[in-house]
Amino acid sequence: MLTFIISLVALLLGYALYGGLVEKIFGPDPARQTPALTKADGVDFIPMPTWKVFMIQFLNIAGTGPIFGAIMGARFGPAAYLWIVFGCIFAGAVHDYLSGMLSMRNDGAGLPQLIGKYLGNGTRKAMLCFTVLLMVMVGAVFVYSPAVILKDVAGNGSNSAMMIWVAAIFIYYIIATMLPIDKIIGKIYPLFAFALIFMALALMVCLFIKWPHIPELWDGLQNRSGSLGITGQPILPCLFITIACGAISGFHATQSPLMARCLKSEKLGRPVFYGAMITEGMVALIWAAIASYFFFDGGAAEVGGDIHSSAPAVVTLVSRSWLGVFGGILAMLGVVAAPITSGDTALRAARLIVADAIGMEQKKISRRLEISIPLFVCTMLILWYNIADADGFNTIWKYFGWANQSLSIFTLWALTVFLYTERKGAGYLVTLFPALFMTAICTTYIFVDSSCLGLPSEFALPIALATAALSFLLFMYWKAKYGKKSVY
Repeated sequence: MLTFIISLVALLLGYALYGGLVEKIFGPDPARQTPALTKADGVDFIPMPTWKVFMIQFLNIAGTGPIFGAIMGARFGPAAYLWIVFGCIFAGAVHDYLSGMLSMRNDGAGLPQLIGKYLGNGTRKAMLCFTVLLMVMVGAVFVYSPAVILKDVAGNGSNSAMMIWVAAIFIYYIIATMLPIDKIIGKIYPLFAFALIFMALALMVCLFIKWPHIPELWDGLQNRSGSLGITGQPILPCLFITIACGAISGFHATQSPLMARCLKSEKLGRPVFYGAMITEGMVALIWAAIASYFFFDGGAAEVGGDIHSSAPAVVTLVSRSWLGVFGGILAMLGVVAAPITSGDTALRAARLIVADAIGMEQKKISRRLEISIPLFVCTMLILWYNIADADGFNTIWKYFGWANQSLSIFTLWALTVFLYTERKGAGYLVTLFPALFMTAICTTYIFVDSSCLGLPSEFALPIALATAALSFLLFMYWKAKYGKKSVY
């Protein structure tokens, strides 16, 4: 528990100190009008109160990512704490803040447009397809996970019951995606965010009361997943793919532009973008500690589960046992509503990205449907295939995790080019090092993971170091050849 407390304090200090440094490097201008004011359209560009924008941003980026990812990542041992803390402060929050601020400076541009501006048109086209694919996968993941929980709560574990919940969630998706952002998202999402935060705080209080003897950092950083019967999952790179949203997530860069279109001042970017990511990191820490107790200190037996339980099952069992009926209902509201809302905004972001790419205005509902219907159909097909698979959730999460982290690579490199070409000094280093690290992680995962090339884990570190070194050399070549004369 001491590691858990130290980690929470570190996140708060990260926001105060490193967040201030990153804000200074970007240089927000309070006098500059934001897209919410200059491009107000009553649908997607709408000025909203700061507290609402923060709550929506937090809910959009959170979903079940910092919950399920942290639970599965805790199986690796205390190393999960280090990745959540350092990943959140030095990579994830920087990634979210700068992508949101850069969107604000570019009239609320979506991620593919930003990547195209700084990495070239060819990369923009590739990222357009990749980003839309990821948004569809996010929509599928964040329909699948709440549907699993809801069918278990209802006491019917059949696939047919799950499909009923999936259909109900999709009906909501269609309604929410079609309406202006302030009609449903602006009104009820802050309430769901409160529920998610309440759940995390209530469970943290339970943790302090129980004070379990969970593994600490000084007990060693060895991979503990083998004791749970998990094989072929080395810490490098699998931990960094499993825990995505609680540390760094490419998906967040697709959500930050949504809120960049609603902020009234650039000075609000740090509490909204950087602050929401730090808050998500705290949620991830809480669930990582809970999962450590569940897997390594008898918590599974206490709540009526076993150490092989899936992440959704852990959430259901712990919430029911620790928080009672009323608290359990509120906790379920948070953990069910959060992914549903993230899936909704993911598909909304996909619609806007496609609309921007083909130049189709979105004021008319018929135009929104032209883009949304194919996206919904693709999401349903992914769900249909994985629901029939007994290990469907773990499978879809694995592909989502890798695609998610890979998208963060392109965002970080685009941000690095922006900072180098348009800012003075060595400010670009705040994104260069995370870009090198994530490039190495995602490349190594392809070589080492059992579902890909499946090389022995001994190859992981050499591959990661070689990838990082090659990426650094390529960046230095670009820097020497083009300098500040061109963004390409």
